[in-house]
Amino acid sequence: MLAMIYAILTAIAWGVGGYFEKKGLQAGNLTPQVGSFIRTGVALLILSVLSYPQWKEIPQAGFKSLSLMVLGGGVLAGTIGMLCFYAAIKNGQLPRVMPVAFTAPLFGAILAITIDGDPITIKIVIGMLLTVGGIIILSTT
Repeated sequence: MLAMIYAILTAIAWGVGGYFEKKGLQAGNLTPQVGSFIRTGVALLILSVLSYPQWKEIPQAGFKSLSLMVLGGGVLAGTIGMLCFYAAIKNGQLPRVMPVAFTAPLFGAILAITIDGDPITIKIVIGMLLTVGGIIILSTT
């Protein structure tokens, strides 16, 4: 249950944040690169303070763990994903762009099922199909 509460809070933060980010990009006529830089810079400052007590975990994590974090979080999600997201919200309608952009869990679930062998249930299949159906509806209207 706690995981679902965090997931809902994540969705609220990202959804509301995306709204304000689009407004900021428009108001300042900022490029997606500058928008991503501002977001990442602020997050870096806040997370540096919050994570400082746990920094000792970094050297203990090992090369594989850190490489996965750098590639997945830093390069793919943190750089490529953010640049594409900012380009999407700057150039598109937020009600159409946000739901499509935030189908990221669908791709994560597909990887977990196909690569890690996570269990798949009828509820998961129905949820994925509904997600894809929503993308189709949003993309064609």
